[in-house]
Amino acid sequence: MLPFLTKESPFPPVESALNEPDGLLAAGGDLSIGRLISAYSNGIFPWYSEGEPILWWSPNPRTIFEVENYNPSKSLCRFTKKSTWKVTLNQAFEEVIQACAEPRSDLDGTWITDDIVEAYNQLHKKGYAHSIEVWQDSRLIGGIYGVAIGKLFCGESMFSRESQASKVAISCLIRYLDGFNFPILDAQIKNPHLTTLGSKQIERKDFIKIVNLQICQSNDETIWQAKKLNMKELVTRIVIEK
Repeated sequence: MLPFLTKESPFPPVESALNEPDGLLAAGGDLSIGRLISAYSNGIFPWYSEGEPILWWSPNPRTIFEVENYNPSKSLCRFTKKSTWKVTLNQAFEEVIQACAEPRSDLDGTWITDDIVEAYNQLHKKGYAHSIEVWQDSRLIGGIYGVAIGKLFCGESMFSRESQASKVAISCLIRYLDGFNFPILDAQIKNPHLTTLGSKQIERKDFIKIVNLQICQSNDETIWQAKKLNMKELVTRIVIEK
């Protein structure tokens, strides 16, 4: 039977998550800052549709990007070298999450409800949620947002209004994380788009080991300050796999 959380209930162990649907752990609870920080610190995330109770997930296996060994595609590197787009960090978080919440032609509705938007805006104000923005002149054309605790970054959603924009966003994020010694970008659940970008899957128990280690790590105090990023340098830098 699926546990139903009250506001005071702790999360059950992730090992008790269902196999079908994969990773469904609990329902209920709330989207308070404390609850969300507890979730990500234990390898759990919320994912539900309008009209449903809050559903909490910890899938097995877990989809990640290995930050240190990440290399964008040659076509993306060629595109970036010629592009006049600009990339920023934490300069338009609310715009990014609202764009991610917009209905898409390939999906029925959106899982990013008004409550999710409000909760993650609060996380952003408290310094836990962050965004990468891609700009064409003054127009926001792509982006990604997620949650950072210590040296763990959990990606939540991304969007693209121009071809390649979401690829630029996630590539810049991964390369930016590499500069601060983050080992992985958590991408949660496998899908074809993430696979083409170079994601891989690891066992949940191995993911939880990474979580437990990385949430305790400290960061440079300037890491999440709003700033412009060097898109060309980030995307086109070649990494020799170790």
